[in-house]
Amino acid sequence: MDVARCFRLAVAAPLATAGILIGVTGALAQSPPAVPAPTASEPTKSAAEEPAKPAAAPAKPADPANPAAATPPTPPPAAAEAPVTPAPGTPAPAAPVQTADPFGEEITLAGKSVVVLKGSANWDSAFETLVESFKTLTALLDKQAIKPAGNVMIVYTSTDDTGFTFQAEIPVEQEPKDLAKNMSLGKSPDGKALKFVHRGSYDNMDNTYEAITNHLDDKKLEAKDTFVEEYITDPLKTAEDKLVINVYVPLK
Repeated sequence: MDVARCFRLAVAAPLATAGILIGVTGALAQSPPAVPAPTASEPTKSAAEEPAKPAAAPAKPADPANPAAATPPTPPPAAAEAPVTPAPGTPAPAAPVQTADPFGEEITLAGKSVVVLKGSANWDSAFETLVESFKTLTALLDKQAIKPAGNVMIVYTSTDDTGFTFQAEIPVEQEPKDLAKNMSLGKSPDGKALKFVHRGSYDNMDNTYEAITNHLDDKKLEAKDTFVEEYITDPLKTAEDKLVINVYVPLK
């Protein structure tokens, strides 16, 4: 709110006021000179000119009757000038929620019926070997019109400096037939485990597993001799650098 300002009032000097009063009194005391009676030629002028002035005067009061022509009304304050507030019942836009990927979250794995393909691979061609295993299992299920009941998984059964052995698994609700020699039906790992998330290429999995090892050491937790990768994104259709993989570390 603006603070109201004070203004000074001009007061006339006493002497000036007295002079004005004296002048008015003297003017009233004097008698005005007699006005000669109008001649015969003057009535037309007086009748024409004098009444014409009062006749024009009423036209001016008509201006205030027209508010638009006189003083325009003060427009109401624009709605835009008022603070903008959400309408009642309209929630304000929620800020985007940022959620971090689980890292070492304790979970309980539920065993699922799976079709299994056993294999081995060298680290240099690890991802290519895993993809070929998934292609083989997928072709088997497609041929028998069996739909997967979950994401494809890799269960690492042993590792060394040169490579590893694994089981490629796909959950199913219907048992496939005519399995190859390196295929079987089984159950996925179950029980208490820690969940981690890897995003990016398979070649960068080393960084994820190094972080997992440090986490286990810090928490003094003992893991089993196996670990599981669940491919949230389809490795047969997703670019390698766009992979999202849940890593489960079963605990003893």
